[in-house]
Amino acid sequence: MKILLLGEYSNVHNTLARGLRELGHTVTVVSNGDFWKNYPRDIDVTRRPGKMGGMLLMVKIYALLPRLRGYDIVQFINPQFCELKAERLFPLFRYLKKHNKKLVLGGFGMDYYWVNTCSTTMPLRYSDFNIGKELRQNKEASIERKDWIGTEKERLNRLMAEQCNGIVTGLYEYWRCYEPCFPEKTTFIPFPIVVGEAPVIADETPERLNLFIGISKSRSIYKGTDIMLRAAEAVKKDYPDRLNLTVVCGLPFAEYVRRMLGSDAIMDQLYSYTPSMNPLEAWHMVLSASVVVSQRTTKSSTRRPSTLSSTSSLLTRAVLKSLLALSITLISSHNCAARVMNMYASIMSISRLLTSMRCFIGGC
Repeated sequence: MKILLLGEYSNVHNTLARGLRELGHTVTVVSNGDFWKNYPRDIDVTRRPGKMGGMLLMVKIYALLPRLRGYDIVQFINPQFCELKAERLFPLFRYLKKHNKKLVLGGFGMDYYWVNTCSTTMPLRYSDFNIGKELRQNKEASIERKDWIGTEKERLNRLMAEQCNGIVTGLYEYWRCYEPCFPEKTTFIPFPIVVGEAPVIADETPERLNLFIGISKSRSIYKGTDIMLRAAEAVKKDYPDRLNLTVVCGLPFAEYVRRMLGSDAIMDQLYSYTPSMNPLEAWHMVLSASVVVSQRTTKSSTRRPSTLSSTSSLLTRAVLKSLLALSITLISSHNCAARVMNMYASIMSISRLLTSMRCFIGGC
């Protein structure tokens, strides 16, 4: 099949394209590389700064339109699938709908259904927008609510969700927000990850713990990494000789991965239920130890390293190897690229045989 993937979040479309190509499909990725992360893509649509940058991007995209026709499947990473105002994207969406066969909307990140659901009905005990039944009032959450609710972005998101043939969500949280509105065409397909070789854990217990945390400065409070960083810095202050703390901000993906290699523990989003792409990428790499601190597990980062020093080397290695085995099992059963690709392939095969909306409940 001929497949077009529009936009990029955290290497999702690039990884998906690799797997789909291995199944024999022809795949084109059109994106800006997710800004500074600079993920690989086939056609670059990065916007230059300022109003002139927007005009130049519009010209480039309209010039590309003849190359974006005739696809069997078009998947959008988000309603904001390129760096243009929402009102500029309506005609592009309609063009793509007219000149391609099936359209799929990705529920992979920030959009109206995520923001509105977590701010109103609050089906999740905690999220980027609520803790229990209380709205989070931090600056970032407030900005996103104003940006997505009662705006052109909301109208675009609603239109695309209604008119796309399928909706695929990459995390359980996003599925909870889309499924009540579109039960017939929403499906949860985990993010694809290529599972690498099992890491080798040294026989010696390391004298220092190598802890890694990536910070997005504009979204630190929103993602909860501000809390994680304070916890890590408190441990570093108490045990300066036992902990190496690596903090990175705004790195391209290749450099980010290079800095992450060799870490014993990786700290990621605080308010997430499902592992996102960063910890999944960490799990599949050859690390010195397979421990990922993610979601609501920050308490583990505040435990005194003295508990390790009082534990025998043999027991420490056994614990690390058990964690490694659990990590591999989790990815193999949920996020292994081969399994995820088969889910997509199965959905695509059904969509070619049947014509009803119900048969195409998601995929790319």
